[in-house]
Amino acid sequence: MITILFCLLFLRATLAYWPLDFLAEKNETVSPGQTCTCEAFLPDTIFPMGELELLEKSSVQISHKLELEISKIEMFEIKLTIYMEKIMNLTVLIGIMENDPDSYTEVQIQEVKIQIKQIEALIVELQASIEISSTVLVSIRKEIIAMIVILTELETTYDKNLVLLTRREYIKLQQKLEECERRHNEIFNPNIGSCDHGFISRLSKPMISHLNAHLNAGHRYGGWGKDSNPLPGYENMYWYSGSSNTLVSQINVYADYYRLIMRQPMKTHDLYSSRDWRGLGNNYIVRGNTLYYQFREPFSMGKYNMTSQTAGYRVVPSASSRFSYFYSGSQNLDFAADENGLWVTYATEESKGKLMLGKIDEAAFALKEVYEMNIYKPSVGNTFMVCGVLYATRSIDIKTEEIFYIYNTHTKQESYVSIPFEKFQEMYVYLDYNPTDQKLYMYNDGYYVSYHVWFHQNKNKNKTELQI
Repeated sequence: MITILFCLLFLRATLAYWPLDFLAEKNETVSPGQTCTCEAFLPDTIFPMGELELLEKSSVQISHKLELEISKIEMFEIKLTIYMEKIMNLTVLIGIMENDPDSYTEVQIQEVKIQIKQIEALIVELQASIEISSTVLVSIRKEIIAMIVILTELETTYDKNLVLLTRREYIKLQQKLEECERRHNEIFNPNIGSCDHGFISRLSKPMISHLNAHLNAGHRYGGWGKDSNPLPGYENMYWYSGSSNTLVSQINVYADYYRLIMRQPMKTHDLYSSRDWRGLGNNYIVRGNTLYYQFREPFSMGKYNMTSQTAGYRVVPSASSRFSYFYSGSQNLDFAADENGLWVTYATEESKGKLMLGKIDEAAFALKEVYEMNIYKPSVGNTFMVCGVLYATRSIDIKTEEIFYIYNTHTKQESYVSIPFEKFQEMYVYLDYNPTDQKLYMYNDGYYVSYHVWFHQNKNKNKTELQI
């Protein structure tokens, strides 16, 4: 028996990652002439250490790729500084030449023209390099997301402690990727918060951050993002709300992106505790640490101050609860925030379901201006606001969405466009722009998805200024 027990102990030490229940011992008497045998029944669910090792090797490779991309972006920033200095020098020189053209010969003017063409060529080269870097970053993000999914499955299936360390390493990679993408985005959009640009020209590939905090693909209804006008100290805060239906009962806030991905909320706000402050639809935003959403009863604009933990509502005149967006019901009042403030879209019986846009006076929490459009709201996938311009989307196919309509509140003019962009999954219920990072945040079949936004550059600037 001692020999048999030693055999079992040896097996248990060797097969440390196998469940002990799968080791079978023979309780038999062994004579001196017999051989001790131990049987081990190996299950199909043995912890895949080989797979974990491959993931760890991949993390090292991805880390090297990210370091390379970060060094490239640092080089881009240096080049950009040099180019801007050259442009400024040329601007000064051309200004002097314009004031006293007779003092310069044709040869000197030709030299300036050559310098301008050289800078233009350098900028084209920089743009091409950044485009390639953007493609690489999208590829890296896909690799990281695929591995996070595998680690999540391992964590829920096997011993969490065996996976946790590797999972944290991948979260760190995600954070590094976020920082890399942020700096990359700043090169394209150096004036975050400014409206000194034209309409949207294109969107990036979808960037998939994670499955929702509930780790439940059944939570198809919800939203996520950042505060569009954060209070001091809350600039890195993220929020998330999700459910298996359109009822809005809870919102989680996270100190930063790392804690969002690690599902570690710093506060969970319940809208159904001492009073019933619940909402409907997936059409909310957070602005100034306040949740703006569609109040359930009565049907109205609602706001929940997460600092004071108090709520209020205001009925929108003529707003109908009959017209929602194409992908989901109960999205009757859709809130948006941009560089110009707070907005809400809706439809009325009088407009026969056509889209209405209201500018909200935040202090009074009431509409101060209303715009009527010529598109039928139920045909629209979603809308969002950028610099006082409304953008509406619609479905092209199961993988492609399209920005097809623009309404400019400054000129009260509308136009039809075609800006296709890729969806991660077919159905999405939330899409909103955030002016603090010029990104679109989408809740796509339970996944956190985001997009970088690029704009047309204004052409009515000083002729000597070159736009990147």
